[in-house]
Amino acid sequence: MSERNGKGRILLALTGWEPKVWIEELRKAAPDRSVTLEPNGEADPDIDYAIVWKQPPGLLSKLPNLKAIFSLGAGVDHVFADTSLPDVPIVRVVSANLTTRMSEYVVWQVLDHHRLGPRYRAQQANHVWHEDRDQKAAADITVGIMGLGELGRDAAAKLRVMGFNVSGWSRTQKQVDGVTCHAGGAGLDPFLASADIFVVLLPLTPETEEILNRDLFLRMSKRGPLGAPVIINAGRGGLQNEADILSALEEGLLSAVTLDVFQQEPLDPKSEFWTHPKVTLTPHAAAASMPMSLIEPMVRQMDAYERGEPLINLVDRTAGY
Repeated sequence: MSERNGKGRILLALTGWEPKVWIEELRKAAPDRSVTLEPNGEADPDIDYAIVWKQPPGLLSKLPNLKAIFSLGAGVDHVFADTSLPDVPIVRVVSANLTTRMSEYVVWQVLDHHRLGPRYRAQQANHVWHEDRDQKAAADITVGIMGLGELGRDAAAKLRVMGFNVSGWSRTQKQVDGVTCHAGGAGLDPFLASADIFVVLLPLTPETEEILNRDLFLRMSKRGPLGAPVIINAGRGGLQNEADILSALEEGLLSAVTLDVFQQEPLDPKSEFWTHPKVTLTPHAAAASMPMSLIEPMVRQMDAYERGEPLINLVDRTAGY
């Protein structure tokens, strides 16, 4: 499928998403550009840009005039799954709408665990009327954010408004107002000792794959007002060892988890996560990519790049995000 206009084409390569709505938004935002869902041959010379989500391996490798690749997800591990990527800039999606949606999700889940939502829902199901009179204040709770990129920093700011203490951990040292920041291998243990609820917003890289494992859970503080820690993973499914999470819940190393992402999606109907009493599950819905809020910033970047301005929000290929 292809539409030709005056400028070079945009290749829209999506796996698992219906492309129609994305094409419609591209028509609105870039009426002078044409859109195609597949190249005219593997060395199509007319394609300037690729907008991708889990593009087929090798699709981009021989396009001679490709200027940049735009990822439709906050994470870019799906882009790097193609090991034959051409040597062109890769642009991460940064959208105020997406960032706000993620912060909404994080605040919702942190508050739900803090205010004993899972416990009260279980009581409701069993017709039990019992108020926990030892409800802590937000100021008594520290939320640890793993990943201090755009999403992590915004979530931290929103949590601070609610009165929570916030600490953070990232690969390299960051400075975030009001957040106690830790970094690298040396900073991981102090970070794990600092928090009661852990929000995971890390990128998926070889270094972070299955970082949520038994060893990490053993190193987390068990002395806070919630007892064993809570984990909220709204990052990537590959960050978690799912067998270790289940066993940690049974052993009391974790008191509860919220999982929005999984190693296999959709989640297997037979998975124990569906019915586990200490698991809150959402279907990769924390920060859905909305076409109208993502396409326009991408097109603005394309236009600016052709005026000689630099691309922004570039992926560091060495770091993997």
